[in-house]
Amino acid sequence: MARTLNERLRAHEQQKARLAEAEAKLKLDERKQRTRRLVEAGALVEKCGLLELDSNALYGALLSLRDGSDDKAQIEKWAALGGRTFAREAKARDEGKEAVLLTFTAPLSKDATTALRKAGFRYSKVMQHWEGLARPGDANALAKAHGGTTRQVGGIGEAGGQPEGTDAAKAAE
Repeated sequence: MARTLNERLRAHEQQKARLAEAEAKLKLDERKQRTRRLVEAGALVEKCGLLELDSNALYGALLSLRDGSDDKAQIEKWAALGGRTFAREAKARDEGKEAVLLTFTAPLSKDATTALRKAGFRYSKVMQHWEGLARPGDANALAKAHGGTTRQVGGIGEAGGQPEGTDAAKAAE
């Protein structure tokens, strides 16, 4: 069955529209990736303490880094230093933290859930509890503030925390 000229033109226009839409999506994804990378780079500049430099000094420092970026040995040294520093910072950040479960008998207010998320907890819909890495004392305080209980999953008693199944309100007494 032969299509009319108008049908073929319409199909061609639809194809062009689909291609334009796909191209726009690709450009949007590329822009989002670039924005994310720029934000990450800015965070690293701030993390290493270079944000306090004035613009000219910061630009000069980055240009000197660019000059060394052709040397693979130098890049490997930078990568090793960065990896060690990230690992040391993560270890210091997580020191004394243990896996903790928080349970509450009543639904929580938005302020309570915001506080729990800010402390690094996430809600498990399947298990119906909050879980995360925290210092046992901090977890007990959060649970007590909102009428809940805490339970340590691993490393029970290592950091002076409460035994498994401790009611935060009783632990504070």
